[in-house]
Amino acid sequence: MTEFTTPVSKSVANNQLRSPFFVELMIIIFLVEFLKGSLLVTLLPIYMKNSLGLTAWSVGVAFSLQYVGDNLFRSPFGWLAERLGYRKTMSGALLMTVVAVVIIAFTSAPVWIAIACLILGIGTSPLWPCAMTGATEISGPNNSNGTAIGALETASLLGIGAGPIVMNFLMQRTNSNYHTSFLVLIGCGIVLVLVALLLPGKVKSVQPRRVLDEVIHKNVIILMTSKVKQLITSVKKTMYEVKHSLKVSWLVYPALFLQSFVIGILTPVITLYVQSELGYSPNMYSLLLIAGGGITVIALIPCGKLIDRFGTAPFLHGGFLLAAISIFLFSMVQSVLLVFIMVALIGVSYAFILPGWNTYVSHLVPKGERGAIWGFFLTLQGSGMVVGPLVSGRIWDVMGHEAPFIASSLVMATLFVVHLLLTRKPRTGTTVRG
Repeated sequence: MTEFTTPVSKSVANNQLRSPFFVELMIIIFLVEFLKGSLLVTLLPIYMKNSLGLTAWSVGVAFSLQYVGDNLFRSPFGWLAERLGYRKTMSGALLMTVVAVVIIAFTSAPVWIAIACLILGIGTSPLWPCAMTGATEISGPNNSNGTAIGALETASLLGIGAGPIVMNFLMQRTNSNYHTSFLVLIGCGIVLVLVALLLPGKVKSVQPRRVLDEVIHKNVIILMTSKVKQLITSVKKTMYEVKHSLKVSWLVYPALFLQSFVIGILTPVITLYVQSELGYSPNMYSLLLIAGGGITVIALIPCGKLIDRFGTAPFLHGGFLLAAISIFLFSMVQSVLLVFIMVALIGVSYAFILPGWNTYVSHLVPKGERGAIWGFFLTLQGSGMVVGPLVSGRIWDVMGHEAPFIASSLVMATLFVVHLLLTRKPRTGTTVRG
């Protein structure tokens, strides 16, 4: 059935996108991705390899620990955000990112860097459960949240792209002074905490407040006992929702894993590949990031609007197929012009995939316990980011520097086939456009 969006609902949705809450979410997403992009894409691989003399496998382990912390706590933080509110959840967690960068900045022991990466992952874990819950809540009666998700993805990619570019420039101007770069990131983390303190104190709770009203006249011990029982009941209800409300094909679950696994393969080695195989300078690497990331950012919001209108299927089909071809060719070419063309094509493919996939998944999420179920989905999806760096570092060291890119291409081709099967046989009772 074709969905129609009235001018009134469009106006409401646009006003919601300009609300202080959504703007604050976008700022936080930008700064978190700026910090992580600076640290994980530019500083950490080169710091661990050049300063500490570690292998690509060691870099992969550090990256994997960051993603372990991120994914283990996504679902619990999604649940906490619905009970404690965005402000307490996000500000407390983001304070941990400051601690993580401080540890990396003032110690050189590999074990402490690994611990700091784990803390960094834990500190940023509530980001996307809170953001996706917020996007779903403001999407309006027609659940046309492709535009909101596209805006969030734009903020994310702007941060991911700006972080490495700024750090490359800063490293060149300071003659590779790592501590100066780390101090900049500490300042970024402090700003993050301050912005998080501006978020709403509480979101709409799925639990009725009459429970509190019934016990308010009793003593503190009875009140605490009631709260513990309420907590247990809420957790049981959440698990029931996850188990019984998700009427989706089993293919969704491996697809969630593979969608991030492919990124996890590339993240630890892309900087090393550009430097060791292509021989690019930091400035040339920055231009490469601008070519790919800039195209993605420019195309994200228009793609989000087109997805709201035409559905996700054509964009995901085209995005997965284009990514599979362009990533494979990227590992085969050496010409500067061809490298930039392949990176631009990868950027276009991700402009299709990012809002398309998140919109597709958002239509699978039932209304009850949105935060916890988004946390569950994002935890499963993010588990690929845990395994990907481990696989990437190993095959880089053993099979060659092109191997991670060929593996990523094969995963994208697999996702293309899986999504074809998902869209050909939708489950009865599930409303999925595309």
